[in-house]
Amino acid sequence: MSSPFNNYMPTVLATLVGLSPDLARLLAACNRVQYLLWALLGIRQVDKWGRRNTLIFGAMVQCFCYIIITSLLRYNELPGYPNSQQVASASVAFFFLYYVFFGIGMQGIPWLYPTEINSLTMRTKGAALGAATNWILNFMAVEITPIGIQNLGWRFYIVWIALNAAMVPAVYFFYPETAGRTLEDIDEYYRTDPPLLVFRDKEAISRKRPERYRIKEEEIIRKNGVGATTDPAIEMTKKDGSEDIQHQENVGT
Repeated sequence: MSSPFNNYMPTVLATLVGLSPDLARLLAACNRVQYLLWALLGIRQVDKWGRRNTLIFGAMVQCFCYIIITSLLRYNELPGYPNSQQVASASVAFFFLYYVFFGIGMQGIPWLYPTEINSLTMRTKGAALGAATNWILNFMAVEITPIGIQNLGWRFYIVWIALNAAMVPAVYFFYPETAGRTLEDIDEYYRTDPPLLVFRDKEAISRKRPERYRIKEEEIIRKNGVGATTDPAIEMTKKDGSEDIQHQENVGT
C-alpha cells in the first residue's frame, strides 16, 4: 500500500520524524519523482523477472524497510534520546528505499495481474473487481492513516509490516505466473483444473511459456491453414464447449 504514506508523507516526516514543514514537503516531492523513475524500471523488467518474483521480492524488501522505520521512529519518540537527529535521518533514507521497491514491484502489477489471470469469460469482470478493490482499499487507507498516526504514533507502522509480510506467502502459494503467457494460455490453464496451491506446479510458476501451449497454438494454426486468422482462444473455446462464440475468418487476399 503506497497511497496513504504517499499522500501524507509531509505529515509523517514532520510529525513522526520531526523535520521542518518546508523540508518535509521538499523531501516528499523528491520521493515522488524518484518513485516514478523506479516504477518505469519495473515496467521494463516485469516480463523478465516474472510477476511472482517481483511481487515476492518487493513485499519482502518493503516489510524490511517498515521494520527498520518502525524501530527508528520508536527511538525518535523517546524523551531526551541523544541521537534523535541521526535516527530521524536514517528513517527518511528507509522511507525512500521503501518507495524504490514499491515502484519496481508493487506499483503496476496489482493493476496488471487481474487482467491477465482471469479466464476469457471472467476477464472483464475480474479486472473491474480488481480495480474497484484497489481503489476502495486505498481510499480506506488514506482515511485511517492520519487517525492511526495521531493515536498510535510509531506503532501504526506495525500494521503495514504485517500486511507486507502476509503478501509473501500469499503470492508464493496462490499466485500462478502470467509472464510469458498469452491470454489464451491462461484459458487453457484453467481447463486443466489446476490446484489451489500452485507453488508445487513447476509449469504454473515458470517464467517461461510452457511448451504445451506453444505446441497447441501451432496445431491450431496448421489446422486453420496458412493465411487464416482464427483466434486460438476461440478455437479452444469451441472445443471445450463452454461458450458459444461466433467467429468469422479473415482470409488474406
